[in-house]
Amino acid sequence: MTSEPPRPQPSSLTDLFISFTLLALQGFGGVLAVVQREIVERKRWLTQEEFIEDWAVAQVMPGPNVVNLSLMIGDRYFGLRGAMVALAGMLTVPLLLVLCLAVLHAQYANHPGVAGALRGMAAVAAGLIAATGVKLASALRTHPLPGWFSGLAAVLCVTMLVVFKVPLAWTLLSLGGVCVGLTYRILGKRADRTPDAGSQAP
Repeated sequence: MTSEPPRPQPSSLTDLFISFTLLALQGFGGVLAVVQREIVERKRWLTQEEFIEDWAVAQVMPGPNVVNLSLMIGDRYFGLRGAMVALAGMLTVPLLLVLCLAVLHAQYANHPGVAGALRGMAAVAAGLIAATGVKLASALRTHPLPGWFSGLAAVLCVTMLVVFKVPLAWTLLSLGGVCVGLTYRILGKRADRTPDAGSQAP
């Protein structure tokens, strides 16, 4: 039998800290797109499916989503120490930069060039998030829910948040609860139909 190659993972706490620091420094207007590309596509610390599952949990938990995600990834490989190191990497250097930028912004906020640059960066950030959503949608092919239902749920989620201004918490509890319940039911039926390996004759 051929053994599978070892799965890529952070080599040390220092590697974890540096990786999340670089991730945070690339996240202008949102780190999700950068984290997905670096963690899933380049470093391969998580599969696409694992990233979506962890991101869903991070979305439900209180606090910034990407901070929650960094805690979960750090804990996955190094326990509590990894969670704290990943959090420090995500926050330390960006916090220092934000403090410096806040001082500069207070002096030049009314400059037309600065205002235009910030509006342009917001458009780029929106594009990055949209592109990440398209990438993550590919993992829904293996999801227990039918593809048409997943697409409908995504459209309803956007409609509730953008059109009807439903608070995020209520959207997660209602629409997310329905999707979780249906997925749990489908997986339960599949488990009931699966024959018990121990009961099969040799």
